[in-house]
Amino acid sequence: MCLAVPGRVLEIEERDGTRMARVDFGGVVKDVCLEYLPDMQVGDYAIVHVGFALQRLDEESARQTLELFENLGVLDEEFGDAWGRAAKEAGAQRPTGTETGTEPGARPGTGPSKEAQA
Repeated sequence: MCLAVPGRVLEIEERDGTRMARVDFGGVVKDVCLEYLPDMQVGDYAIVHVGFALQRLDEESARQTLELFENLGVLDEEFGDAWGRAAKEAGAQRPTGTETGTEPGARPGTGPSKEAQA
């Protein structure tokens, strides 16, 4: 899914002749092109789609939209790191230690040797 998500401009700079911003999307910060909205200032909110700020947005509308997206889980879908999600899922399925013969929290291969267990 590809959403247009509201974000808050944290900083603005010119890069290779293009006006760019660091934009906060409820905790996820990304680089965004401001060429379509040249009057954007630090602290302003904008609707961003595929890396381009498309429309200015008031703060309350931005917060409500981000909260709704977060509750629906679409921010994680849109911005979540696939490796991070995979690690979270693996962590939720991680054995407690009794299934592997090691104590919970122990690193693999640090338990008693096979000779010591015999």
